[in-house]
Amino acid sequence: MDKNVEWLNEKRIEKTIKALENNKINGYFVKNEDELIKTIEKIVAKDATVSCGGSMTLFETGIIDYLRKGRYNFLDRYEEGLSAEDIKNIYRKSFFADAYFASTNAITENGELYNVDGNGNRVAAMIYGPDKVIIIAGVNKIVKNETEAVERVKCIAAPANAKRLNRDTPCSETGYCAYCSSPDRICSSYVTIRKQSQKGRIHVILLNKNLGY
Repeated sequence: MDKNVEWLNEKRIEKTIKALENNKINGYFVKNEDELIKTIEKIVAKDATVSCGGSMTLFETGIIDYLRKGRYNFLDRYEEGLSAEDIKNIYRKSFFADAYFASTNAITENGELYNVDGNGNRVAAMIYGPDKVIIIAGVNKIVKNETEAVERVKCIAAPANAKRLNRDTPCSETGYCAYCSSPDRICSSYVTIRKQSQKGRIHVILLNKNLGY
């Protein structure tokens, strides 16, 4: 990454973290995956029960593999051989987890988290249930405001995920949201988290990298 772009990204991350903290959401800037792991271990105690939402970022940063190594009791939705009923049970058990790992579709410079879900299990757990929520995101997820967050989902997150999941939707063909009524639609629950009543429940860890959709 060009050093000037890297500097500019860092300034944007710092600004966003201040806004998150004003909204009672803890923010962290880590330089790499090693610092990411160290930060997680400061937030989440050993032997805690943890779960996760669907996220390419968690795979790209190695967090899924890390959670499988035994430090935590991991409710692994990606484990091979799980039935649809097994996965549904993991979704439900996740509400009782000590910590829930996920990424986010967008983070505004005002310190808001914007997400669109299909099943709603991810946004539901972000809102209520797990004692702690750990959001891991690249600098590419930062947008100026909610208007840009909505546009980011329409132009990037939704089409890319629909393509990844082999969904039969207009966006998986055109690359842009058409407000479809397709049976395969992945956009159902639209959630903006602006403030937290419980300070320190949500922790947002940012990296100066392009991660996920």
